[in-house]
Amino acid sequence: MGPAALRRLAPQAAKASPSTLMGMRAFHQSAVKNSFFTSRTTITNATKKSTTHSSTPASSLLARLAGASRSYYQQTQQTVSQASPLRKLLVGGAIFGGTLMAVNLVFNRETREDGGMPLYEREYLNNTFLHTGLGIGIIAITARAMIQSGFVFRIMTANPWAVGIGGLALSFGTMIGTRSIDPDNYLPKYALWTAFNATQAAFIAPLMAFAPGALLARAGLYTVAMMGSISIVGATAKQEKYLYLGGPLLAGCAIVLASGLAPLIIPATAVRTLAFTENMWLWGGLAVFGGFTLYDVQKVLHHARLAERGVIKRDPVNESISLELDFLNIFIRMVQILMMQQNRRK
Repeated sequence: MGPAALRRLAPQAAKASPSTLMGMRAFHQSAVKNSFFTSRTTITNATKKSTTHSSTPASSLLARLAGASRSYYQQTQQTVSQASPLRKLLVGGAIFGGTLMAVNLVFNRETREDGGMPLYEREYLNNTFLHTGLGIGIIAITARAMIQSGFVFRIMTANPWAVGIGGLALSFGTMIGTRSIDPDNYLPKYALWTAFNATQAAFIAPLMAFAPGALLARAGLYTVAMMGSISIVGATAKQEKYLYLGGPLLAGCAIVLASGLAPLIIPATAVRTLAFTENMWLWGGLAVFGGFTLYDVQKVLHHARLAERGVIKRDPVNESISLELDFLNIFIRMVQILMMQQNRRK
């Protein structure tokens, strides 16, 4: 019945007798008290609230089904949340094992012929990796402290050129100072090494401030898997097999650096060129610094042999600087790649 029909019936309803109206009211009350409408109302309330019990078997069955489905959903959520860390651990192990097998098949067909790694090489390599882990830990803790204290915000609001040039100067200055100090002078050497790690933390802190914690954990896991597998290959390969890579890797590093500075020169309208330079920065950088990891591990073993003969002094702090830079460059690219994939899914 449309609005026009209602408007036409309104005068007739106003002229109706009181007896007619009383009869309509009595019929309405009897209809509400009817058991048919009462049962439908009870079933509807039981379906919506899942807590009201009706006298009919159908309503109780619906309530039991609703409760069972809700409890099953909650148990499923708990099971998924409990299995999530185990799944990440299995994925990380699979990535590490697969990367190790692939790199071994490609690069490590010829192993050492001198009966394996001598004890002095193993101790020097383990000491170098220990300092590398300590340095990465210092960088992570310092970067987190910079984020929580607001230092990162002050860096980002300051002049970018002054911050960039000043940060590079401090980074190179502390690195050169650490390398130049004799390893027997523990206090100044470790002090400058800590300052070098603090400068690296200032570089990666802005990236860590905007990336989710789960994504950073995944990037760290992938970086450890990649560097660990390549380090095993470098440690078990023939002596000085990959030391020739120093020159080509330096050239590749220059190309990657140029591709990273390309957006400062190339106009924003050259979309394809910028996309190519971005891929060169990300994927080319992964390849270059993965090669640097292989080169640096073999260089550590070479220096261990020289130190055993008394040509140079054992200096795991200097050796760890190169591996820390490899880790940071790979980690930064892993974070950027994972963030790009996350944005594409949205």
